Amino acid sequence: MATTMRFRRKAKAALTIALAACSLSVLAPARADMSEIHVSRQYGISYLPLMIMEDQKLIEKHAKAEGIDVKVDWSKFASGAVMNDALLSGNLQFASGGVAPFTTLWAKTRGNLDVKGVAAINSMPLYLVTNNPKVKTIKDFTEKDKIALPAVKVSIQAVTLQMAAEKAFGPGQQNKLDHLTVSMSHPDAETALLSGGSEITAHLGSPPFQYQELEHKGMHRVLNSYDVLGGPATFNVVWTTKKFHDENPKIYNAFVAALDDATAQINHDKKKAAETYLRISKDKDSLADILKMLNDPEIKYTTTPNNTMKYVDFMHKIGSIKAKPDSWKDMYFPNAQKLHGS
Repeated sequence: MATTMRFRRKAKAALTIALAACSLSVLAPARADMSEIHVSRQYGISYLPLMIMEDQKLIEKHAKAEGIDVKVDWSKFASGAVMNDALLSGNLQFASGGVAPFTTLWAKTRGNLDVKGVAAINSMPLYLVTNNPKVKTIKDFTEKDKIALPAVKVSIQAVTLQMAAEKAFGPGQQNKLDHLTVSMSHPDAETALLSGGSEITAHLGSPPFQYQELEHKGMHRVLNSYDVLGGPATFNVVWTTKKFHDENPKIYNAFVAALDDATAQINHDKKKAAETYLRISKDKDSLADILKMLNDPEIKYTTTPNNTMKYVDFMHKIGSIKAKPDSWKDMYFPNAQKLHGS
């Protein structure tokens, strides 16, 4: 009898503890979204939507509509590769850059951090501009030439050059010009190219730098990325980790809404968008020149991924990524999957 009573007392105590634990789990509030996030962009007019988001505090505005307050810290990086390191270390929540560095990180983090795309930012051509009159095609570059781009081998410019090299020199020759490339931010590359006294004789850049370079005497275009890809294609993308996406749904939704908001503003009023760019960037170009860029039919601000699988297929073929998605949608979160992308 005594043994039975002791058993009953222990069972009752265990039940009491279990019920208490259950009550606490029910009463405990759900994990809240982060109170502060870090977002980064690079240089140039291609990042105008993000510049507007920062200037107008659009993430904060749309987060407030989601019922939360969030502090947004913005920073600038010279390349997507550097941004990826910050994202992996947890010091950055939203990274932005070319399709190539995004694809690289997507492939590397499958099954662990699961980095995916939030949305595209634009579709824009990339020009290879040179001050060397002897260079008419990429076959004309010699050991005396140096080609500036954001990051050797891994930037979207570097991968575009590899794709062009394979077309020009034949299968297996994609690295033919890699030894001529130099990592350099777009502003520094433009300065070096225009100086005429630098080792830099070419720059595979982005808007507005490529257009500004072509305005100077002695500069000419050697390559257009749209020719390499066979048509318009996404230049920049925003990406984050699955962990952040899942644990911060309100902030994530606020970011998407803010990006949509900024994109709509640009497409609604190009002149105002040009004025905003000049004010924020301190670019010395004229309003007329910036507006001309924004009205260029080859330049489009859109969150829909376009022609991105051309890069993915090439990078997988040459072995720079080990995994390949069955569809572009596999690389993006559900909000982007609903778009008519490619």
